[in-house]
Amino acid sequence: MNGTIRPGFHLAIPVDDLERARAFYGGVLGLAEGRSSDAWVDWNFYGHQMVTHVVPAARQADAGNNPVDGHDVPVPHFGLILSVDDFHALADRLRSGGGEFVIEPYLRFAGEPGEQWTMFFRDPAGNALEFKAFRDESQIFAR
Repeated sequence: MNGTIRPGFHLAIPVDDLERARAFYGGVLGLAEGRSSDAWVDWNFYGHQMVTHVVPAARQADAGNNPVDGHDVPVPHFGLILSVDDFHALADRLRSGGGEFVIEPYLRFAGEPGEQWTMFFRDPAGNALEFKAFRDESQIFAR
């Protein structure tokens, strides 16, 4: 493997209500909807395939939290690295869509290797998402 990402990863996550998932992922986040059935919806997650599957059982609790830079980061979580402009546009879109942040957008590790903007929020089914942005993307894997 050479580290090149092709159209890309596939992620399937549980939701308890497809219409709420459509309102959040399609409406609030602005993702394009792909194929669907009564039990799942494909989403274009910034060029990657994410699928929301209806799982009627109650959502599992987080496995835990991890302290990072003075915040309790929910585990598990998933998300993407965006450009700084796209990161702030998404944060504004969430605010205007009535979204609540688990961790408000802020600059993490300021002045250190790996400096990044980050924010955490949950979808209506309780899945934790993190979006990041690096001014210098060569710092993504900095130590």
